[in-house]
Amino acid sequence: MIRNTAREIAVHLTYELSFTAYPVEQLLDLRLSAEEFTSYGDEYDIYKEAPNAKQAEYIRRVVSGVREHGAELDECIARYAKGWSFARIPLVAAAVMRVAMYEVLYMPDIPNAVAINEAVELARKYETEETVKFVNGILGSFVREEVKE
Repeated sequence: MIRNTAREIAVHLTYELSFTAYPVEQLLDLRLSAEEFTSYGDEYDIYKEAPNAKQAEYIRRVVSGVREHGAELDECIARYAKGWSFARIPLVAAAVMRVAMYEVLYMPDIPNAVAINEAVELARKYETEETVKFVNGILGSFVREEVKE
């Protein structure tokens, strides 16, 4: 498994946080188990291989961080979502942006350009072209305005 696959799994779990009753640690323990990967592997390519320890740590850090900083991340999304109410933003697009913003703000080892590019590619996989442009615009504005390098 490579980092962008681990990132995609982190987006899936971040999306799931939007509607699950599980505490984040319980969700992570369940979804990152070998049994879970075995059950989904035949259906979804990204679940064919379970994450190694480093990848699982990355997924846990991102998903837990998004949960912990969710209000801050959502406020950032809302601030740059000109013309869109937060409620109108598709849940998958919101999950993609939360992960990218978390990486930008709290994971200095990941270059901002990589976080944004990967987010746009994930949005392209799951969303309409209009939403992809929206995600790219929000993340670009966010990095230009909020991140001082």
